[in-house]
Amino acid sequence: MRIFHVILMTLALLAGVSGAQAQGAFGGGAPHISAHLVAESATPAPGKTTNIAFAMVPEAGWHGYWENPGDAGLGMTVSWTLPKGVSVGRLRYPVPETLLISGLMNHVYEGPYGILATLTVAPDVAAGTRLPVRVKAQWLACTDKVCVPESGEMALDLVAGDGQVAAADRARFDAWRSHLPRPLGSEATYAIADGKLRLSVPFPADAQADQVHLFPLGEGLARYAAPQSVTRDGDRLLVETDAGEGGKGGAVQAVLATGDHVGFLLTARPGQVAASGGGVTGAILIALGGALLGGLLLNIMPCVFPILGLKAMKLAKAGGDERTVRREAIAYAAGVIATCLALGAALLALRAAGAAVGWAFQLQDPRIILTLLLLVGAIAFNLSGLFELQAVGGGEGLAGKGGMAGAFWTGALVAFVATPCTGPFMGAAMGAALVLPLAAALAVFAGLGLGLALPFLLLAYIPALRTRLPRPGPWMGRFQKILSIPMFLTALGLAWLLGQQRGVTGMTIGLAAMLALVLLLWWLGSRQRAGRGGGWIVALAALAVLGGAAALLPSRAPAAAAQEGAALPFDEARLASLRAANKPVFLYFTADWCLTCKANEAAAIDRAETRAAFDKGGVTVMVGDWTNADPAITRFLEGQGRSGVPLYLWYAPGKDAQTLPQLLTPATLTALVG
Repeated sequence: MRIFHVILMTLALLAGVSGAQAQGAFGGGAPHISAHLVAESATPAPGKTTNIAFAMVPEAGWHGYWENPGDAGLGMTVSWTLPKGVSVGRLRYPVPETLLISGLMNHVYEGPYGILATLTVAPDVAAGTRLPVRVKAQWLACTDKVCVPESGEMALDLVAGDGQVAAADRARFDAWRSHLPRPLGSEATYAIADGKLRLSVPFPADAQADQVHLFPLGEGLARYAAPQSVTRDGDRLLVETDAGEGGKGGAVQAVLATGDHVGFLLTARPGQVAASGGGVTGAILIALGGALLGGLLLNIMPCVFPILGLKAMKLAKAGGDERTVRREAIAYAAGVIATCLALGAALLALRAAGAAVGWAFQLQDPRIILTLLLLVGAIAFNLSGLFELQAVGGGEGLAGKGGMAGAFWTGALVAFVATPCTGPFMGAAMGAALVLPLAAALAVFAGLGLGLALPFLLLAYIPALRTRLPRPGPWMGRFQKILSIPMFLTALGLAWLLGQQRGVTGMTIGLAAMLALVLLLWWLGSRQRAGRGGGWIVALAALAVLGGAAALLPSRAPAAAAQEGAALPFDEARLASLRAANKPVFLYFTADWCLTCKANEAAAIDRAETRAAFDKGGVTVMVGDWTNADPAITRFLEGQGRSGVPLYLWYAPGKDAQTLPQLLTPATLTALVG
């Protein structure tokens, strides 16, 4: 079917070519997609390259097409007329969108977009030479009901010069460059069997990928309108869809979209690809096991162990009342699991809304840190004997509620305070949960809660374990005070974290709020010892302290001074100044989604012997993080003749950059300063 669409639209385009400017079909009316040819630099330097672009702006309701338009449509075609010494590379399209119309999949652009090309000026072109660039372009403008062939003759009058770029032009081209697919670096593997295409793409498990879609660059690889199933399998993305007809073997290219106009250009070769279903099942089981073990290990964290110890003492006091013990154990576990599920659901909802958050995302908000600081501080002073707080210590009640309610809220408190802690195996499990189906992801979060509640459940349901607990006695009061020490350490850690987020001012406000809370608790303790109440007054006053302190927190952290010996973030001006001062520089470009990059960092760059050699040689290390599209890094990479990462450059004093191999060893780096 697609061949007939192509033939008809090609004939329409050929019939519609006329005029000196962009125009509608057959020369009638203004174009529905306006097109202008623009240059990043009006004075390109001889021996250098610059970018030119077709700035395309569709009318509302109209769209243009990607280079492989899908089941219908046509991409742009161009015919250049160039002066001597000037050449233009292939057109580079941004990551497209999908548009399904009457069962036909279209690869389109429904908003303004730029199609880029690289213009090269030969080294022997004299400065001041006029460089007239002319092009005849043809494209297709469509709505969901009608298509109109459009065309135009466009011109650029450039002059060979110094290659300077105006700030406005650089910003405009940077925006277009940020939507170009980035080369993935590692090759993908694909297999076609029983009419199905399975594609395995190297992609780190912790790299973000939303609304993933495969856009084949050539015909026959996949059926464009078929649904695409995308799953994670460790450090790989598995894409499964219907195979196309007439596809040839060998290497193929495609663009893998991983976000809104963000994606990667990949090359895939035939090979073995495991079925995605088994990978998902295995990932779910591994994630569940990791979550259970991680939750279990959280019980020895300083913010959890004291409360667990008090719950154990509560069991010792309960004696042989099996029914009471088990009911409270179930209530406690329900509080833990419910809180883990609530945090997990909130995390998944935020990520679905486009927020880049991870597990323990609540710790990214200084107001939550302040709340936890006061809460943990209150627990610590309660354990030290300053006042009594039965809801935490014994689980009798929360705000006057009974034993089971107290146990439930104690479990909720434990889960909220504990989940920010990092336990072994938990990071991988939480990372897997973020890319699993919703039901499986929530099961992982529930598994974390079950692991956290498991010790108390075992004590409640296995009487033999409870018989091993020490008998109640005066030692319990001393033990409770000892348990306050790790809680005070946790509060100290939270104060430090608040300082990291909002500077010394933020830490001071947090500690001042803690001091105010301590005075309130001291007043409450003195009233409790006299047999009087006051808990509600303290609770309301504590809320006022919290609200006032949160309002006083700085809106942002102060700029941090660079640490001596730490890698500097990439800055082209800083690099130029270091080279002018004859300082040796090791510059490398990396990204979280680049497996080769991460392997080199672990095996060669972040090694003690490498750091020692660089420190001895006075080497400045500079890193460019291309995890998210960075226009400055993109420009620099293009200037080095590269379109992707990794890239490793060594600047010896007074010398040009030396490009290092893409696979590094510690010996490779230490030899640079030997």
